[in-house]
Amino acid sequence: MGADHQIAFFLRELAAPEPWRRVAAAKGLGRIGRSEQVRALIHVGRDADPAVRAAAALGLGRLGAPGADDVLICLMRDPDAQVRRRAALAVQRLALTGPAVIDAFARLLRDPDRHVRLNALTGLTRLKAIGDRKAVVLLLGDPDWRVWGHARCLLVTRMDDDLRAEVLHTARQGPGAARARALDMLPSRYTHRLRDSLLEGLHNPAFEVREAVVGKLVDLKERGTAGLLLTTLQDERHPDVARRLLRALGRLGERRLLAAALPWLDHPDVGPVAVGVLADIGTPTAVRQIRSVLTQWPCHPAIQAAAAKALGELGDRKALELLLPLLNDEDQQVRSGALTGLGRLGHHRLPPADRRTVVETLMHCLVSDPQVLWHTGSALRSYPEVLPWVRRLLEEAAPDVRATALSLLDDGDEADGRLFLTYLSDPDDDVRYQAAIGLGRYAEEHGALPPGGDEAIGVLTALTSDASGGVRWAAARVLRALETPDAGP
Repeated sequence: MGADHQIAFFLRELAAPEPWRRVAAAKGLGRIGRSEQVRALIHVGRDADPAVRAAAALGLGRLGAPGADDVLICLMRDPDAQVRRRAALAVQRLALTGPAVIDAFARLLRDPDRHVRLNALTGLTRLKAIGDRKAVVLLLGDPDWRVWGHARCLLVTRMDDDLRAEVLHTARQGPGAARARALDMLPSRYTHRLRDSLLEGLHNPAFEVREAVVGKLVDLKERGTAGLLLTTLQDERHPDVARRLLRALGRLGERRLLAAALPWLDHPDVGPVAVGVLADIGTPTAVRQIRSVLTQWPCHPAIQAAAAKALGELGDRKALELLLPLLNDEDQQVRSGALTGLGRLGHHRLPPADRRTVVETLMHCLVSDPQVLWHTGSALRSYPEVLPWVRRLLEEAAPDVRATALSLLDDGDEADGRLFLTYLSDPDDDVRYQAAIGLGRYAEEHGALPPGGDEAIGVLTALTSDASGGVRWAAARVLRALETPDAGP
């Protein structure tokens, strides 16, 4: 069937008694029709069935012929959401402009359908217009992140004095999430003007407002703010707000925070922040509370991991006996936290026997727990005495362990430099990458390859065409360092 016959068929089908046939005909005309079929689609745009009207809007948008402006703007007022959505998309596709189009999109900003609201925002963004200041600002509180994100972008790009005044008004007394996001987007120079409304906002029923207010009050840097926030924390029940309060009070250096932080110590979302606050306080009582996370009751893995990291950072005298058993925990997050804690503990003065115990345990983890391999390698970097162990491990280790072991070598040592040369031709991508990275650091420090490395120039040149992008970059870095000894990566 030729195009003319198809068009004739679709035109006949527009009068079919079944709505689904009329829908198919309208869509078909949109795909293959010509400008003379616009009138037929405009007529179908008044069909009693909303699915047919939506198909007519889709067809008009695809046809791209003049004369459809008025009917599409009319369809943007349709009682059916699907029709409004298709009509808005058609207006976008046809790139229609003018006051009537802006007004039509402005009306859709308050539409109950989130897709229609999103279409309205994208349409106004294309037209570089706001349409309805109050409606756009209120969309900051939209439950759909795409809608309020587009609204925020539109506000930022079209901000003027009138629009800024509307944002300030919403920041003072807007509803819920709209007020919170209006507060977040205002620069700090407006914070003093909002002081009274911020104090009132600490007791707002919407947790989003309370959370946003805390950050703004900290920016005020007024005397008495810490005490006010501490009192608020004691009465707060929402975890998001409590987390923001704990961080704010930590920034302010509030030392009376211990009692207020303890009720949140076992909350899965707030607990890690509470542990960090206790670590910042650092008093013997605070440290005992951090230890209790690992000894007195079962906690969420994230809280245990945070406690392990904190004890290692603090160099707590009981850290070793608490962290080593965690390396056998069934939860990967807990094991990772314990390894990070042991790494931080290595920066403190430990008895030689304790350091040897840690090194032996970490070396066992290196070869036996692939899930935390990266964390194990990171922890081992705090223990230089591990180098002889690592060198012996290279010959018999699995590829992933071998790559980690190479990353631990001393890139200033000639013997280790020769090891980097040895593994440049390893069949494993990660091993070649770590060998090239170590060799690059050696070359940057010494301005040359290790003794016996002259033949490696050809290998490095070949690696610049390696299948692995990381290996190509690392090999090129070595060659650049050899050309200009002071060159960076």
